[in-house]
Amino acid sequence: MNLAEKKGKFEEIILHLRAELQKLRTARANPAMVEDLQADYYGTKTPLKQLGSISVPEPRQLLISPWDKSVLGGIEKAIRDSGLGLNPANEGDKIRITIPQLTEERRKDLTKIAGKTAEEARVRLRNLREDLGKEIKKEFDGKVITEDDKFSLQEELQKYTDEYNKQIKEQQEAKEKEIMTI
Repeated sequence: MNLAEKKGKFEEIILHLRAELQKLRTARANPAMVEDLQADYYGTKTPLKQLGSISVPEPRQLLISPWDKSVLGGIEKAIRDSGLGLNPANEGDKIRITIPQLTEERRKDLTKIAGKTAEEARVRLRNLREDLGKEIKKEFDGKVITEDDKFSLQEELQKYTDEYNKQIKEQQEAKEKEIMTI
């Protein structure tokens, strides 16, 4: 077994964590906050990023310019119903969203959500480590690898796990700091 080939699975966990943390609302506008929201488009739920362009004209403002103006109402409804606490303004040909300042209570809630998201990533990492550990044991039991190989692979697997756990912690701390910054 070559653990370097399995490194992509570890990377997937980190990339997924980054994507999930980007969706958390901070005081700054970020297209990732709304791009995956589903709006009704001719009877089909469609992500906003497929319905138009999402830009950041100012640090606390998002601008959604749909390619089909008939979908403006659906986009507006999707944003209102999202639970993000955003209030879209329909300007006839585009939707402008001003990101309000976060209250202290909301900041604390968001840091808890960031912590929960990071914990989910840690669980995925532990499950991956367990699966790879079973593969190592299976190869040893099947006499594909020697006992020395088994121990060196387990050691290497633990190093990967520690390295990626550290990355998860860094991502979480950076997001919490971003959320708490006024």
